[in-house]
Amino acid sequence: MLPMERKIEIFRLLTEEDRIELAHMWELWAREGQLPPKGDWRIWLIMAGRGWGKTISITQWAIAQAQAMPQSRGALVAPTEADAREVLVEGESGILTVSSPNFMPIFEPSLNRLTFPNGSTARLFSADEPNRLRGPQHHWAICDEIAVWQYAEAFDMLLLGLRLGENPRVAIATTPRPIPLIKRLLNDPTVVVVRGSTYENRINLASAFFTEIISRYAGTRIGRQEIEGALLDDARGGLFRFGQIEAARVGFPPDLRRIVVAIDPAVTSNEDSDETGIIVAGIGIDGHGYVLDDLSLKASPDQWARTAVEAYHAWSADRIVAEVNNGGDLVALTIRTVDANVPYSAVRASRGKIARAEPVAALYEQGKIHHVDVFRSLETQMIEGMATRRTEGSHVHTSPDRVDALVWAITALMLTMEDEEIIMQRGRVRDLDS
Repeated sequence: MLPMERKIEIFRLLTEEDRIELAHMWELWAREGQLPPKGDWRIWLIMAGRGWGKTISITQWAIAQAQAMPQSRGALVAPTEADAREVLVEGESGILTVSSPNFMPIFEPSLNRLTFPNGSTARLFSADEPNRLRGPQHHWAICDEIAVWQYAEAFDMLLLGLRLGENPRVAIATTPRPIPLIKRLLNDPTVVVVRGSTYENRINLASAFFTEIISRYAGTRIGRQEIEGALLDDARGGLFRFGQIEAARVGFPPDLRRIVVAIDPAVTSNEDSDETGIIVAGIGIDGHGYVLDDLSLKASPDQWARTAVEAYHAWSADRIVAEVNNGGDLVALTIRTVDANVPYSAVRASRGKIARAEPVAALYEQGKIHHVDVFRSLETQMIEGMATRRTEGSHVHTSPDRVDALVWAITALMLTMEDEEIIMQRGRVRDLDS
């Protein structure tokens, strides 16, 4: 196979007509790992880092299936209906973008359907609605970011409907996360797994991406997952466990008695500043806590205050809670400048981060805290950041801002000093270093 640089040189020597034709010859431009496995297989799982080229690999495969099997039926499944349309159909690697002009499908948004020139069709599905996959039958299917699907049942429903033709197959593209569905696929000897890192596709990625993202996360645990495509278990020494978060995750909260917006403000607002953690959480009529949104961002005080106040109104919250150890009265003043009438409480840390987080971690361990969505950055920080801080102590220079805001939110909703003592006496968070 010719190196990519050599292919580009040859491409520049061609006529415009030849360039258009060759630009859509995926086999010419794809790396070997992006092409479908040889032999007889049913499930092709691409588990790789960000920017590896996972999505274009499965959309090109979908186009090839539609073309090779006239009148065939395909399924395009993504975490949400919007993802299916914006990523798999209309995105930079979507089917409408990468299809050849000679085999360009017609997209009918009202029907969530693509129709190819030879009569093949592909319907869009959301993993948030697994029952919609219960009836339809397909010859082929592609799945995007299966690691963040709300319901694993959606994949089972898809497989049960994948029963048309002589060799029905599905191609999956995902960033790795240690969820039961991913582990199940990896342990299935009939699944062909392709792994890869972001570095493999460096020639096609903006240099700024490597300057900003790779340099920031290379060598870290999140970098191993999001860049190198490694499947990581929970961090040693961590307060929080991914399995506990995943087991308690829900699609919708019950009626909520109270909702708060909690802020852990950054001390500065320059390029090297920490993020300001902003978490929306509520307590249900069942007495359990529900994490509703993660709006954390790197911004000026005015920007994060506006984000918090907007969240207060959007969620019809009862109060904004903000840590004031570093900002004092300036935190309250910044929030009041945006909305003078918003109910506000200042909280001040009298104990270390680990000590404050332990009672909240105990509630997670008891299954009393539920995430009403997949909050990847928050959950990564919970699992990785708190473990790092716990084992390395004062040598850690990053701040788990999202987790700090989460802790303030849950504490305000569910814990008094007496509650914290009771929780810790019932069963202190187990020694995760053992």
